Amino acid sequence: MPFDPRSLLGKEFPAIRQSYTEKDCILYALGVGMGIDPLDENCLAFVYEDGLKVLPSQAVVMAHPGFWAKEDDTGLDWVKVLHAGQEIILHQPFPASGTVEATTRVREVIDKGERIGALILSDRVVRDVETGADLCTLVTTILARGDGGFSGERKTSAKPDPVPARAADMVCDLPTLRQQALLYRLSGDYNPLHAVPEIARAAGFREPILHGLCTLGVATHALLKSCCDYDPTRFRRLRLRFSAPVYPGDTIRTEIWREGGDGVRAWAFRCKSVEQDKIVINNGYLLTD
Repeated sequence: MPFDPRSLLGKEFPAIRQSYTEKDCILYALGVGMGIDPLDENCLAFVYEDGLKVLPSQAVVMAHPGFWAKEDDTGLDWVKVLHAGQEIILHQPFPASGTVEATTRVREVIDKGERIGALILSDRVVRDVETGADLCTLVTTILARGDGGFSGERKTSAKPDPVPARAADMVCDLPTLRQQALLYRLSGDYNPLHAVPEIARAAGFREPILHGLCTLGVATHALLKSCCDYDPTRFRRLRLRFSAPVYPGDTIRTEIWREGGDGVRAWAFRCKSVEQDKIVINNGYLLTD
């Protein structure tokens, strides 16, 4: 069927219910690079069951609706779809095990013109089934490169968070493993682009690339370390834009700026692949306690 933004805005998504255990939390943390140094006790707290802490970025894999852009009723040219941005609003910390439920909805479709494509914003609220409490709200932005021009005019979207022109106040370098994508996919994203060399080359990459949400997880580690003393309860809101892929084995350098005033603890950040000398996450914003 052809792409119809009105139909997409009215699309009904099934509720997704997911049970998870401490093992799932540990596997996620290992998948984003926690525990590379097994003697780092700050990181051990996220990969060892006694007093287990849950990474805030694990929210993105909770009650995930899957790659719905590929479904026939969307009309999207799914091969040209890119994950453009992600926001995580944390209402309370995730427990180390439990059952959660969420329903996705498309809240906005923005025509950026035939050359650029359509920006599609969706959100889902993840709830604890046992308590009924909202745990987080996730706002996902995808760029459908093959589906712009439907309105006959290019529309504006929200401006990205600015990155300061001055030198960063803090810099955190974190390595990724060569097998990082193979570990991360076990948390639910089985796209072969991140595992099979032949498929990655057909898509224009020299080898399988790291999942964008895995790169987000590495950035979360850097922010936890630099801004929160490894205390995940201090995370409140995180948003960013993806700008380039990472290859497993790259070192990710996170540059961080203090931005808050009058008691507001806000931070700007961006991430760079040291080996590629390329910005891979841009326009990052973090709000903490």
